[in-house]
Amino acid sequence: MWLADGWRDYEVLDTSSGEKLERWGKYILVRPDPQVIWQTGHAAPEWKKKNGHYHRSHKGGGEWEFFDLPEQWDVSYSLAALPEGQNELTFHLKPFSFKHTGLFPEQAVNWEWAAGLIDGRKREAPSNEIKVLNLFAYTGGATLACAKAGASVAHVDASKGMVTWAKENAAASGLADAKIRYLVDDCVKFVEREIRRGNHYEGIIMDPPSYGRGPKGEVWKIEDQIFPLIQLCVKLLSDEPLFFLVNSYTTGLQPAVLSYMMNLEIASRFGGQVQAEEIGIPVRGGDRLILPCGASGRWMQRENLFAQEWRLK
Repeated sequence: MWLADGWRDYEVLDTSSGEKLERWGKYILVRPDPQVIWQTGHAAPEWKKKNGHYHRSHKGGGEWEFFDLPEQWDVSYSLAALPEGQNELTFHLKPFSFKHTGLFPEQAVNWEWAAGLIDGRKREAPSNEIKVLNLFAYTGGATLACAKAGASVAHVDASKGMVTWAKENAAASGLADAKIRYLVDDCVKFVEREIRRGNHYEGIIMDPPSYGRGPKGEVWKIEDQIFPLIQLCVKLLSDEPLFFLVNSYTTGLQPAVLSYMMNLEIASRFGGQVQAEEIGIPVRGGDRLILPCGASGRWMQRENLFAQEWRLK
């Protein structure tokens, strides 16, 4: 399992009875998590000091209950893959629909991986541009990590609100003038147009929802559409691709499924290496317990020496 264990501003404090107790900066939230099917004694004192609690409804959805929580606050993350002073990311958080805060902290493990590969290639060939396509880009965690490492990023999401939020996170992270294109668009249609335009990318990231709708009501169902989208995106890889990342929160898409698809469509054409694992976050004081948070499939052409160095630190 790949662990997002580099956070200072976030931690899972405890888990029990379908809920996780989290610290986001100095604020404590309780949110539902379908993976938490076990029960504990709620020994963590923070259960009684929560600032917000999202209650699921048996009819679907749910609502927030707040206890002294601001409308918005910030958390920071330091990319271990990049030099100090050039590695700080800042995210605006706010509780909104269906339990979310605007950030998936487990994705930090993938930010590190992508940033390390980009930084390594930039050191090998500083003058060469590295272009990254981030699909279903949400509020921009992966976008900011790639931009910090020196890549030019196309950030695509169907939600105008999420794209605006990503711009705010970029400005807070010192990336207001970075080479980031923000596009409010249906991801599949954008990829099809990029193919027709003859554009190419050295890195591709996709973090699709299990189910969703595009800006014009287009239906997305991951089990039906993830493989055709991977097939399309392979056509956008440059002659010297660097990486390809697919993330999934859908329990039906196990790591082996991601690995099979990526070997079939990417490694068969470009060589390189495919790895796929669950991703997770350590639980504080949990005797090495890990909260599972989905799975990721990664393809890379090769890992350069610079990327290897920070992984061995």
